[in-house]
Amino acid sequence: MKRVFLYKRFERFWHWSQALLVVLLALTGFDIHFASVEIFDFETAVLLHRNLAWVFLVLTVFAVFWHFTTGEWKQYIPTRKFLVEMIRYYLTGIFKNAPHPVHKTQLSKLNPLQRLAYLGLKIILIPGVVLSGFLYYFYNDWEKIYMQDTPLGTVAAVHVFAAYVLIAFMLAHMYLTTTGRTPLSNIKAMITGWEELEDVEK
Repeated sequence: MKRVFLYKRFERFWHWSQALLVVLLALTGFDIHFASVEIFDFETAVLLHRNLAWVFLVLTVFAVFWHFTTGEWKQYIPTRKFLVEMIRYYLTGIFKNAPHPVHKTQLSKLNPLQRLAYLGLKIILIPGVVLSGFLYYFYNDWEKIYMQDTPLGTVAAVHVFAAYVLIAFMLAHMYLTTTGRTPLSNIKAMITGWEELEDVEK
């Protein structure tokens, strides 16, 4: 095993800030849409949800800029190499204590399934949540962009559905973080930036 500095400072800041914002947006969103949820009063929930959405958008813009200026965007390029092996690993191997098919490196932090999942998150899911949310917020200006005939309920449904998928992704992500070398090793690495990696790479 070798100790490698894998996650840069902004990468860790962006990761944890995004996670916190998703949780807070989910809580305030539930408060807005479901009368049975009363974490905040309605006006406070709407105000918080709107302001958190702007913070999320700013963070996303900075993250996109960081990914392209550092070359980290290459981490998300899809590959079929070891894809089938990773599917088998997650379906059965992980429960039999089988060796991980792909070894993490500084140049390749994500396995093939993670690449596909994160790419979908970044180019489909997050843009879907953000775009539908801002369309919903600027409903009174739809006539200016020729959307006045679009049902508001459709945009709201897309926003809520995308939010549920994002929450499901986050829950799956939280579970998978416990499947590292030890249950807390992946979480510790994302806090400190350092991770223990195997010397042998495939």
